[in-house]
Amino acid sequence: MRVNRAILLLLAASTIAAAHWRQWRGPNANGTVPGDAPLEWSDSKNIAWKASIPGRGFSSPVVSGDKVFLTTAVLTRTLPKQETASSELPAEQRPGWGGGAGTGAEYEFQVIAIDRRTGKTAWQRTATTAVPHEGHHQRYGSFASNSPVTDGAHLYAFFGSRGVYCYDMDGNLEWEKAFPPMSMAFHFGEGTAAVLHDRFLLLNFDQEKDSHLLALDKNTGEEIWRVRRDEPTSWAPPLVVEHDGRKQVIVSASRRVRAYDLNSGAPIWECAGLGTNVIPAPVAANGVVYVMSGFQQDPNLLAIKLGGAGDLTGTESVLWSNRRGNSYTPSPVLAEGKLYFLTDSGRISCLDAATGAPYYQQQRLGAAPYNLKASPVAVNGKLYVATEEGDTVVVKMGEKLEVLAVNTLTDQSFVASPAVADGDLYLRSQNTLFCIRGE
Repeated sequence: MRVNRAILLLLAASTIAAAHWRQWRGPNANGTVPGDAPLEWSDSKNIAWKASIPGRGFSSPVVSGDKVFLTTAVLTRTLPKQETASSELPAEQRPGWGGGAGTGAEYEFQVIAIDRRTGKTAWQRTATTAVPHEGHHQRYGSFASNSPVTDGAHLYAFFGSRGVYCYDMDGNLEWEKAFPPMSMAFHFGEGTAAVLHDRFLLLNFDQEKDSHLLALDKNTGEEIWRVRRDEPTSWAPPLVVEHDGRKQVIVSASRRVRAYDLNSGAPIWECAGLGTNVIPAPVAANGVVYVMSGFQQDPNLLAIKLGGAGDLTGTESVLWSNRRGNSYTPSPVLAEGKLYFLTDSGRISCLDAATGAPYYQQQRLGAAPYNLKASPVAVNGKLYVATEEGDTVVVKMGEKLEVLAVNTLTDQSFVASPAVADGDLYLRSQNTLFCIRGE
């Protein structure tokens, strides 16, 4: 009976996980979800509904209960032209490489709930109206790039410098908390996802000054702990793992990957070795955490065995590393002992998570090159890769690269990551949210 009860509990947990996508990287924080999702769709096939989304936002949708939630920033008025002060900033803070777009205007920072069955707006709230102090990347940035998170009872919409807002499922504001303006390198913009675990709402503020990791009480917004971080700008969200009965918060960054005690914020271990501009989320399984940087300056992927303390740099805790084909922007998927990741130029790799040995590496998804910013998601042995060109490439997961389908939505471009819940696939383009549902 105990075995049967354990099996029933596991099946129940799997069913619950398959029904929701409550955080950016899914119910398992590694890009995977139980269940299934459609293999093929087009403008005229398997589109259950599509909803127009106002403004500009690259945050990914989250799904809970009968609603899909997302955020956006809607331009309300353009301010009189003013002289820019960027020339007075340090070099690392000046707009460049396409950064700095969107300043000199006022925006409404909105939270939108959409009915999963019909695609109609269930409720829409303006969290705040503000004039951003910095811009964002011309092509890939927005003022609503931080993906929201929910525990099924409340939704937490994080707008970085514009604060965090807690709503109930009917759109009633429970609490809000303001933050000082962030200072991002090259005005590339903010966009780190919020993370929920137990009673903690975890917010990472890695920037050019006053970098810190913040833990708030999710019920009240009160600060539980804060730790200062000696880090420049990065965008990787925290990952909570449990090892030997102790929960730790792992944060990837340029100078050091660091782990902190979830309850107190006390440091546990750290490890150097990643490059600059760290974006991919950490993933973990079987007592190992995988962290990655893919920017052209010293990219690296580290497999770090949990259980150590102090400085783990150069020790046996670092099981293996990889410098080929690492992701710059998309986060990896970790499933069934394999680590899948993609470059921004659409080359995919699959490595043995235990050893780092490649099954295949830096292979093209198709004959034509793709541009990628969205992170892939995995369900039922299929990897879904949404591209800027409007194609979503479905790859069979395994030791050999096999493309199962290429699904095109006309005149669309995907920067936000997909979500999968209860068999439905949700794709957010710049102005539209699609619900893809099998026949």
